[in-house]
Amino acid sequence: MNIALLTAAGTGTRMHTEIPKQFLHIRNKPVILYTMEAFQKHPQIDSILVVTLDAWKEMIWAYARQYGVTKLKWVVEGGSNGQESIRNGLQMLEKECGLEDAIMVHDGNRPLVSDEIISDSIAVYHSRGSAVAAIPCIEAIYRSSDGERSSLSFDRRELYRTQTPHTYSLGKLLWAHRQAEKKQIRNTTATCTLMTLLGEEIYFSGGSEKNLKLTTAEDVEIFEALLQKM
Repeated sequence: MNIALLTAAGTGTRMHTEIPKQFLHIRNKPVILYTMEAFQKHPQIDSILVVTLDAWKEMIWAYARQYGVTKLKWVVEGGSNGQESIRNGLQMLEKECGLEDAIMVHDGNRPLVSDEIISDSIAVYHSRGSAVAAIPCIEAIYRSSDGERSSLSFDRRELYRTQTPHTYSLGKLLWAHRQAEKKQIRNTTATCTLMTLLGEEIYFSGGSEKNLKLTTAEDVEIFEALLQKM
């Protein structure tokens, strides 16, 4: 099976809104619903799990009923950070699914994930054993310790920006999170980061500039503009 694990447990502090960013209504629909619908309509996705804030769990189910997201099978309470939230979702799937099932970990606030991105992630996973959506870096990148100055730049031809989904077998993800507990690796920002910290090689699948993560008010403006063109 191919299962989408959507993370929607953030509190949205960088958005400076009372409502978590994944529940903001854009054109009369919450952001998380756009994301759920993207996986609902993809023919290769069998089931969806959403990890979210405890107070919003029933709302996720309500959205699914209202908009016909029939592939939603589980809604799980998140943890204190992204790594813990993903682990909570995996622990639920361990009870219900096989270790060889493909799990697509995806940010709930990346609502414009396309059919092509999902399909390529599945294809690369089956050929290479893992898949991390990524796009080439097209701008100059500098490193700075104070945010004001730098003398260290990187060759952008060798740099890629990762997005989601990140696709691995359930068994591999459970292994990674158990290793993280043993090695006291905490609060990694992404599954691919955890894997590289554990010495694992990652393989890139296709991403898109449109597959943006809604983190700031400016991101929401871009999302709204893209929706108007669709």
